[in-house]
Amino acid sequence: MPDDALIHDPEGGIDRLLEIMRRLRDPDTGCPWDVEQDFDSIAPYTIEEAYEVADAIERRDWAELEGELGDLLLQTVYHTQMGAEAGHFSFASVVRAISDKMVARHPHVFGDESREKSAEQQTADWEAIKAAERAGKAQKGALDGVAVHLPALLRAYKLQKRAARVGFDWPDAGHVLAKIGEETAELVEAHETLGQDKTEEEFGDLLFVLANLGRHLGVEPEAALRRANAKFIRRFEGVEARLAHRGKRPEDSDLAEMDALWDAVKADEAQIAE
Repeated sequence: MPDDALIHDPEGGIDRLLEIMRRLRDPDTGCPWDVEQDFDSIAPYTIEEAYEVADAIERRDWAELEGELGDLLLQTVYHTQMGAEAGHFSFASVVRAISDKMVARHPHVFGDESREKSAEQQTADWEAIKAAERAGKAQKGALDGVAVHLPALLRAYKLQKRAARVGFDWPDAGHVLAKIGEETAELVEAHETLGQDKTEEEFGDLLFVLANLGRHLGVEPEAALRRANAKFIRRFEGVEARLAHRGKRPEDSDLAEMDALWDAVKADEAQIAE
């Protein structure tokens, strides 16, 4: 019988979590569901947990953030346990690799370089180090290494940022705004005359250029869209609350009434902000 002392030790730290995962994955005595999982099946949970961390931060819910960070840590432990079983890597090797990377990327902290640099120079140095790392991995193209499974809007932003490093970029936001007008006209034409597939293509082009505009304006588009989503939820819930005060639900209302209530919610928010 395995020793359960560490499993039930609240002060066991990371060793306790690693042992819990090892036991869950034991093919003879572990959890059948956990034993059946692989990298592909766990990856969606990893992405979901990362978003839940971001959501807790955005809501400033520090108690929930503690739990969500634990859930995200569990994902790392899960992947490293599977990696160890397959002989690819281990938790210790993953920790060693990220520690080595952080030391190498911060010579002004852990080496003999001066800390007396501007933020712009530190950014340039960081990018030079990352470029050298990509070269060591035989990543030859400027766009190599931008993760395929990033959210599409975030990936568009990162692809454009990479292209801009090698000079493939509009000189200012004005040129991007002009391109947005062009792409909007093409989307209208596609919708009216060219069918659904072309409409989807042109809609994607417009989103791609909007992401680039965000970069030129210093706005991270994924964060901006999350903020817009949160605002929409807040205001629509305000509409629902006002309808409920009238003894109604949205499905009992119509667009004119809900639009008027939406404007009232916005006006209340503006008054509070003053």
